[in-house]
Amino acid sequence: MKSFSMELAGKTLTIEVGGVAKQANGAAMMHYGDTTVLSTATASDKPRDGIDFFPLSVEFEEKMYSVGKIPGGFNKREGKASENAVLTARVIDRPMRPLFPKDYRNDVTLNNLVMSVDPECRPELVAMLGSAISASISDIPFAGPCAMTQVGLVDGEFVMNPSQKDWDEGDLQLTVASTREKVIMIEAGANIVPEDKMIEAIYKAHDMNQEVIKFIDTIVAEVGKEKHEYESCAIPEELFDAIKEIVPPAEMEEAVFTDDKQTREGNISAITEKLEEAFAENEEWLEVLGEAIYQYQKKTVRKMILKDKKRPDGRKIDEIRKLDAQVDLIPRVHGSAMFTRGQTQICNVVTLAPLSEAQRIDGLDENVTTKRYMHQYNFPSYSVGETRPSRGPGRREIGHGALAEKALMAVLPSEEEFPYAIRAVSETFESNGSTSMASTCSSCMSLMAAGVPLKAMVAGISCGLVTGETDDEYLVLTDIQGLEDFFGDMDFKVTGTEEGITAIQMDIKIHGLTRPIVEEAIRRTREARLFIMDSCMKKAIVAPRDSVNEYAPKIETIQIDPDKIGDVVGKSGKVINTIIDETGVKIDITDDGMVSVCGVDRAMIDKALGYIKTIVTDFEEGMILEGTVVSIKEFGAFVEFAPGKEGMVHISKIAKERVEHVEDYLTLGDKVKCKCLGKDRMGRISFSIKDAQ
Repeated sequence: MKSFSMELAGKTLTIEVGGVAKQANGAAMMHYGDTTVLSTATASDKPRDGIDFFPLSVEFEEKMYSVGKIPGGFNKREGKASENAVLTARVIDRPMRPLFPKDYRNDVTLNNLVMSVDPECRPELVAMLGSAISASISDIPFAGPCAMTQVGLVDGEFVMNPSQKDWDEGDLQLTVASTREKVIMIEAGANIVPEDKMIEAIYKAHDMNQEVIKFIDTIVAEVGKEKHEYESCAIPEELFDAIKEIVPPAEMEEAVFTDDKQTREGNISAITEKLEEAFAENEEWLEVLGEAIYQYQKKTVRKMILKDKKRPDGRKIDEIRKLDAQVDLIPRVHGSAMFTRGQTQICNVVTLAPLSEAQRIDGLDENVTTKRYMHQYNFPSYSVGETRPSRGPGRREIGHGALAEKALMAVLPSEEEFPYAIRAVSETFESNGSTSMASTCSSCMSLMAAGVPLKAMVAGISCGLVTGETDDEYLVLTDIQGLEDFFGDMDFKVTGTEEGITAIQMDIKIHGLTRPIVEEAIRRTREARLFIMDSCMKKAIVAPRDSVNEYAPKIETIQIDPDKIGDVVGKSGKVINTIIDETGVKIDITDDGMVSVCGVDRAMIDKALGYIKTIVTDFEEGMILEGTVVSIKEFGAFVEFAPGKEGMVHISKIAKERVEHVEDYLTLGDKVKCKCLGKDRMGRISFSIKDAQ
């Protein structure tokens, strides 16, 4: 076994190679502080038949023993990957996928097994580095190494590879991956960080990545395996030549350059049928014809954009597609909005509920056990004109939902300001590029329509990229549609307010971006999101509603003495259940005495709050209370002021005149006002009806 160490952001990173998982193509036991992750890279011996893509799988396995927990649930075993595990796997996948050969069809799996967690060293970062190292030292073809660094922002200062606490509580959650020369992936959530500050953070991370890459180079030099040969799945050049004979470049340009997705797909279908008929006798070519046509389209689109400055739908390079926005389109829900940009259309619906309905999280971060704001994204097949059964959200849907969720976190009110759990669901009605950014816009408007007091409006947009032969030959495209995403080199998504950035997600298909490209993309997205807000979103709704709508639950909170919680709950929950049954509200009480009363009927909420206030208030002389006669005795009557809170009115205190029989004046169920007389000779609290008149 070989061991390698370096100091990284004030902590020791140690990599052990050759001690475990020896049958994997590459394996590294990663230690950063006390965080331990086993990262492996494996590849199949032969390419998978019948596919036209690189079959890469990335796994991030959260083991609860790593934080000294037994998993919840009946089976007491880890189940399907958590949302955090899925998002971490996606962050690892995005920078590494472009570094494998484009014509490689062997199955590759990058697995990261979290075995112990030190809160000072986030396991997600360790897994990212571990995947890069295991792939680099393996015999799998890989144009690495690459490295990843995370940046936090605490009290205005950057923190490199922050602890879990600084990551959770700081103003920035930035992950940057780099190759030797360029940035290859950016993922960020931010508390409205200005663009200049974000660029500074990105390149601080990039500089640190260069130190890690040098360290990985020393490991590869000593224990790295020679890369194996593989069966190339590249399209034969003679097939391209034959296709161009039948479909000249001018005909392909005419087929793909239209602003209507269905028209373009119809044109390509006609070309495909013509070529299938022409090559009917050549089975070998027919097997790869689909991929060849795809690449022909790609070369055509890229050439026209880069050389002729012409986009498929005729727009200018920085022009945004036609926009439309509306709110309150769905009746009876708590909030709704629809945002349309070209042929991309998202409807978002917001639901409000008590904080007790926040999502519970059983994960490795002990600081986060619940999630109060939940954004979910759905992508049905009809949105792209296809038919397939719904199988629930996949990794793409989870990722898009998480990005839109991250985009709005910075502007949400605190629980004290708005004591609700909030669920926003984005339904994709139509898709032709960057639905996650449309989801961000529709979600923002839907939340405002629901009466959620957002601190600022948030919009999002995506920029694309087409590159040439040199670093200086490139074109950044504002608001990319699906075709420009498929055939371009970048999908750079940025969300934010007028003041700064709230989220970034950058995917690329090439080996990195230069700093001028990154800076131009960030500048373009700022200009675009301000345009979207001013020209579209603010015309639909300019500010959050003053209150939640009639169908949304109303929530009121009061603080009580924690020692009085037992009085409100009562024996076996009798008191609180009586209040709930009588008023129809929902009541939640925290350990520190914060009581939340939720209901649709404002009068019932007020009634429940009145009961609770009465229960927790000590009787004082002179206090006037209203109650119900619940028991009649010879010596007087008992009056209930709230469930479980009673007082006794002596027969002499019922009326100003002499009372012979209580029943002559009071009946069970009577509503009466009473005045507290203080304590009698025996120390008991007594009440008077006659003195309250």
